[in-house]
Amino acid sequence: MPKQGILFVNLGSPDSTEVGDVRRYLRQFLMDGRVLDVPYPIRFGIVNFAILPSRPKVAAEAYKKIWRAEGSPLVVSSQKIQGAMTDRFPEMAVELAMRYQNPSIESAIKKLKQQAVQSTLVVPLFPHYAASSFESAVERVRVVAKKLCPGMRLTVVPPFYQEPDYIEALFERSAPYLKQDYDHLLFSFHGIPEHHLRKSDPSGSHCLVADDCCKGNHPAHATCYRAQSLRTMEAFVARAGIPEEKYSYSFQSRLGRAPWLKPYTDHVIEAMPSQGIRKLLVICPSFISDCLETLEEIGMRAKDDFANAGGDELQLIPCLNEHPRWLDALETITRRYLE
Repeated sequence: MPKQGILFVNLGSPDSTEVGDVRRYLRQFLMDGRVLDVPYPIRFGIVNFAILPSRPKVAAEAYKKIWRAEGSPLVVSSQKIQGAMTDRFPEMAVELAMRYQNPSIESAIKKLKQQAVQSTLVVPLFPHYAASSFESAVERVRVVAKKLCPGMRLTVVPPFYQEPDYIEALFERSAPYLKQDYDHLLFSFHGIPEHHLRKSDPSGSHCLVADDCCKGNHPAHATCYRAQSLRTMEAFVARAGIPEEKYSYSFQSRLGRAPWLKPYTDHVIEAMPSQGIRKLLVICPSFISDCLETLEEIGMRAKDDFANAGGDELQLIPCLNEHPRWLDALETITRRYLE
């Protein structure tokens, strides 16, 4: 029986496109105090009385547009990654969990326990640190492992936002698109509220204080989502040889009225045709696997918005998914942290 395990963790998805399943997913996601970080009574009221009465139906319709015969694109891709890593680590117990819904963290920890695993390497499939994704997933794994298997040792792979193998995988995934004729490349990162960034700043006096706060090196960057996202972009354009005037960045998927990281992707895309950008490429490096935020939000809605604003063509560069170079990179990163 294997004594060491590997646990890959991704964000998650509804179990189906049925409104009830989407509602359960949204409730679990939004009731996470690291996602909606307000006192519990306020969070409960917002989620149950302001969001869940109407949003699940709208979200279910969006999920139907991207759903596969096998299920959620994010879950299906993650399962294929797990299968590939199982083949590459035959001596290990390799499991997959979703922070929200299924396969659950609880079920994965139980499987590792059944295989007599004593030490587990946790690999969050999030390139960048954010309390609402990376930290939430890791802390949930720790809580569940302590409850179900208190003797299990956990080691966590840190964010790999500028790992050379990760950057190379992004480049190889994008290379066929970069060879085409295009006017501009937009890096659309998932957004987070500005106060999340300030809250994760251990110094309490660096993040978002100045326009250039992400430049150089600062202890706050170890937990700064914005700084890490920009490092990914800088490493990518250096590898691809893209001139400064031909790329930019933005943040997508904002929710609520509080200020989120700027500039906003939808505003940027709608303004581009008036700036002479007619052929646009969009890459979403925050996501390892294609999901609602890439396939529907960018690949469908943003594409329509760009066309309605006068643009000729918006192409979404697919996420890494199960690209062979990404599987090689993930294996390399994982092996580095195995005991």
